[in-house]
Amino acid sequence: MKLNGAQILIECLKEQGVDTVFGYPGGAILNVYDELYKHPEIRHYLTSHEQGACHAADGYARATGRVGVCLATSGPGATNLVTGIATANMDSVPLVAITCNVGTSLLGKDSFQEVDIAGVTIPITKYNVIVKDVDSLADTIRKAFRIARSGRPGPVLVDLTKNVTAETAEYTPQMPEEILPQSDEILQADLETAAQMINESKRPVVFVGGGAVISNCSKELKKLVYTIQAPVCDSLMGKGAFDGHDDRYLGMLGMHGTKAANLSVTHSDLLLAVGCRFSDRVIGNAKQFAKGAKIVQIDIDPAEVNKNIKVDTCVIGDCNEVLKRLNPLLEKKDRAQWLAECEKTASEYPLHYDSDRLTAPFIMQEICRLTDGDARIVTEVGQHQMWAAQYFTYREPRQLFTSGGLGTMGYGLGASLGVKTAWPGKTVVNIAGDGCLRMNMNELATASRYNIPIIEVVMNNSVLGMVHQWQELFYGGRYSQTILKDKVDYVKLAEALGCAAFRVTKREEFAPVFEKAVSLGCPVLIDCVIDEGDNVFPMVPAGHAIAEAFDQDDLAEKKKKSGSGRTRKKDEI
Repeated sequence: MKLNGAQILIECLKEQGVDTVFGYPGGAILNVYDELYKHPEIRHYLTSHEQGACHAADGYARATGRVGVCLATSGPGATNLVTGIATANMDSVPLVAITCNVGTSLLGKDSFQEVDIAGVTIPITKYNVIVKDVDSLADTIRKAFRIARSGRPGPVLVDLTKNVTAETAEYTPQMPEEILPQSDEILQADLETAAQMINESKRPVVFVGGGAVISNCSKELKKLVYTIQAPVCDSLMGKGAFDGHDDRYLGMLGMHGTKAANLSVTHSDLLLAVGCRFSDRVIGNAKQFAKGAKIVQIDIDPAEVNKNIKVDTCVIGDCNEVLKRLNPLLEKKDRAQWLAECEKTASEYPLHYDSDRLTAPFIMQEICRLTDGDARIVTEVGQHQMWAAQYFTYREPRQLFTSGGLGTMGYGLGASLGVKTAWPGKTVVNIAGDGCLRMNMNELATASRYNIPIIEVVMNNSVLGMVHQWQELFYGGRYSQTILKDKVDYVKLAEALGCAAFRVTKREEFAPVFEKAVSLGCPVLIDCVIDEGDNVFPMVPAGHAIAEAFDQDDLAEKKKKSGSGRTRKKDEI
């Protein structure tokens, strides 16, 4: 049948099972929005800004494991997606961003709202293309979804010239191509080598990353851990792949990881990395990272092997498929002594905070308690992000949604809209700092427009917390442009944007306010006023070995020994 380009696009979205999109209209994409108007089976959420639309599509994708979709017009509409696309790219999120450009005859002439968005996004997409021929449109959209979902997921951008959305072509419906877990590169010899190294180890540690969440390998991962009797740590992106309540769980690894995780990895003789890319925030000083251990890496992307850390062997393929084949090769071992040693380390170096006043760690533990650990936690980026990782206990994958690779301030509010639309029956809480809230706070209007009942918890310390912390520890307390003390009232702001809002200043106030927020069934902001001097500990200085993690007690002891309260230089900590 003959359809115009806009109709073909909508039919292709329906082919792919798309029922939710996020976007913002404009002149170049008008034909698409006109056709979308005729298809109420596809829910469209009008965000306040295109960046919010991209983050919302990202959150929807992470929550469901399906492809998130966002729409934007040409020029600034398209460029406003760039940060969201880069965020999805760094965290391997399946996303299709659809933009419309000026007509083909106007390309390259600096026409009104013309931008080469395909050229702009080459470094931050798995694939991108500009469609100038309506006959190729359907196949291009199908290819975009296939690429976004297959192998290591990621974002794809499709840019349509305006004339393509109006021109007609023959359209034949197709069933979407089945995407199977990547297993072609899983070699038996690699499995046997990895199994032998694991079986021969005496002090193994399993390190879990975002790839374990994406591949849904929790069941096989638990089977492996219980077979080899190893402790487990995770990256920020790996939260929930292994149950945080399990006795074998040591916490997060790296710059703000637990001392138990950092020291256990340092003392291990084998590190099994499942779906991890060994980012700089995890490994610290690469030359000192797990230098007494053999390293086995399981990853879907061969480009990640030996990129940041030299490994002893690897198995390439979907993590779940790899573990299914690896588990039968593993020998059940008694490593009770090693587990006891790691447990002793954990008991000696627990996470702790000031329990006499309102703090972010207390708030995170309260949210965990009040939701029975079943909330979906979204975060912005900074201190609050680390506190959310440390003090909420994640039971399952797809429970924490955060910008791990790019570190995008302003990510969480938009993403929480996507998460809540994907899981309307779950309590969705966005953890924000006051600095991050200022980045994309306009999306509170989106939440109120559609009555999306997210809970925005603002850790309000009147500073750009993480940068402020670095300035305190490593820059002599010179707080250059990190103080936010002004006249902004976040409660009034939220109310003006159509949300309910409360302020909390004491520990005993938080629980009743949070419970009320859950019961209201509308978007709520909770302004939690905390001390500007609260810092995230433990911490590993950039470039130092992870075994050199220090906390507030270590700082107090050093100051006591030095007889001075002066701030330590980076190389002294």
